[in-house]
Amino acid sequence: MNKFFAAMALATGLFASAQEKTQTAAPSSPVTFGIKAGLNGSTLTRGDGYEYDNNEKMKAGFHAGVFANIPVSAKFSIQPELLFSQLGSKSDYNYRTSSGSYRRNQHYDYSTTLNYLTLPVMVQYNILPQLYVEAGPEFGYLLGGKTKGDLTTIETTGNSVTIDHTEHVSQNISMSLFNRFNVGLGIGAGYSFTKNFAVTARFTAGITEVYKYNQEDKIRNNALQLGVAYKFK
Repeated sequence: MNKFFAAMALATGLFASAQEKTQTAAPSSPVTFGIKAGLNGSTLTRGDGYEYDNNEKMKAGFHAGVFANIPVSAKFSIQPELLFSQLGSKSDYNYRTSSGSYRRNQHYDYSTTLNYLTLPVMVQYNILPQLYVEAGPEFGYLLGGKTKGDLTTIETTGNSVTIDHTEHVSQNISMSLFNRFNVGLGIGAGYSFTKNFAVTARFTAGITEVYKYNQEDKIRNNALQLGVAYKFK
């Protein structure tokens, strides 16, 4: 929640300053359009109340799409984007039950991929002509996704193993269990090597619940994005 207020304060400050400067300075260049793409490293925050050892890991994905850069002053611009973005998480956890001499251990090792159509709206401030920082909201719409991985079950009675098998699972997510809309706040930076080519970095923290029927702590999307951008001049 502290991240939310910090990012919101930064975005508000940048936008307010941009509005103020717009009144005294004309845009330094016309609207430009471009394409961008890169890698995602995403996780799902988890707050389940079940008794198991849980380990959420970063999952690799990608993002790609288009953007428009709209100058509002010599140093400020607003950049809306339309991206396809893969989020989700890798999960590795054990669930244990026992009764007397009987013990059952289930080990889950799987990844969940959530495919979103996202609309980030970033307020950018140029610290240097080649370097900018940015902050703003991101709105997402869930298109679908997939879960795949392995479930290993070991059952023992006393010192004897009675069942030991691994099942591979690969299936589409049940859309009825997920909220279709996702909202997050992003903060990032970019560096332009030429007038056309730039590298970008952004972290987006989710502020809305991923699942519909989760009764515990909220589960949110979080993603670190590293990529490249090309402006058409």
